[in-house]
Amino acid sequence: MPAYPVEAHGNVRAIASSLIREVANAGLGKRDVLPFWFGEPDEVTPTFIRAAAQAALDAGDTFYTHNYGMPALREALATYVTSLHRPVPADEIVVTNSGMSALMLISQALVGAGDRVVAVTPLWPNITSAPKLLGAQIVRVALRFDRSGSGQWAWRLDLDELLSALTPQTRALYLNSPNNPTGWTIDADTQRAVLEHCRRLGIWVLADDAYERLHYETEALEQRRGARPRPCAPSFLDLAERDERVVAANTFSKSWLMTGWRLGWLVAPQALVPEIAKLIEFNTSCAPGFVQRAGLAAVTQGEPIIKRTVERFRRARDYLVQELCSIDGIEAALPPGAMYAFFRVKGMNDSLAFCKRMVTDAGLGLAPGAAFGDEGEGFIRWCFASDETRLADGVARLRQGLASMR
Repeated sequence: MPAYPVEAHGNVRAIASSLIREVANAGLGKRDVLPFWFGEPDEVTPTFIRAAAQAALDAGDTFYTHNYGMPALREALATYVTSLHRPVPADEIVVTNSGMSALMLISQALVGAGDRVVAVTPLWPNITSAPKLLGAQIVRVALRFDRSGSGQWAWRLDLDELLSALTPQTRALYLNSPNNPTGWTIDADTQRAVLEHCRRLGIWVLADDAYERLHYETEALEQRRGARPRPCAPSFLDLAERDERVVAANTFSKSWLMTGWRLGWLVAPQALVPEIAKLIEFNTSCAPGFVQRAGLAAVTQGEPIIKRTVERFRRARDYLVQELCSIDGIEAALPPGAMYAFFRVKGMNDSLAFCKRMVTDAGLGLAPGAAFGDEGEGFIRWCFASDETRLADGVARLRQGLASMR
């Protein structure tokens, strides 16, 4: 017998396995399951993006690339980010192997064992798992689900609670907006208050902007502020000055329908870029050249795709939330951003068991709220990035599943 146990590091063992994957595994082998559990659209990547990758492969683009990313892609991303926010030069852009890799890299660059990290929750578990793997202490500030002045359900941030959690001992704030799973989106005035507070205390702001283009209330928000409408959600990049403690992570997955390509980027202070490049070398070395060529096509030619996708998802959101709210015992907010309805089922206090039963009894694949932290228990996430016919079938199955439980 070995003298010592064969086991991973304690930080790894402390991370729970994905509950979403657990539900998906329960559906393996079943022929008729509608999967709404992952954050993924039901359309393949557009042809012109796939053609760019194919052309690169045909040209033999199978070699290593620069740690920072291809110069042409970094320049194109700088132009793209500048068009949405403030002037950003290419030397503040780093290309990564997915948005998740971007979040892990910046966590490795800035967070260590014992550091205090604040996160606004409920939240995609990968975001909080990255600093936790590094030994950080995670302080969770929960969004509140309550009725707005109009009587509609909404997710709301208590700004005073967040600022109180951001103490001088805090190393970083992790904030995802539009938020996965709730769709909650921080407004510019709240961003400004948070940023000014973090500036005073030297706290890093790590913004996950994965869903910034999937925002359905941008025009109304900007009109209320008297500002020029922009085709994206408010971002800390709109307010941050160069070379201050703000880093934005992003991905090609959602806006350009490229989930399987695993390509993302970071906007970071220029002084931090060489340090991130070192970490890329030790993690993945570089993003594949042919994948970056696909990304270049997406970012330079893909605005019509984004516009069509936003309108399509808006219609899907409106339809699904209306249908959910018509079901007795379900409470749902109309999400201003992202691609998810995060709804409450009255009397349900074990979302994992609920979702597993929906798979087996109704052929409906949903994500358990518990996957996004304790704050998510009692809720279910439904990715609505699908056509209405498919969503209607899903709603019918939900009604069927709920009826069988009563």
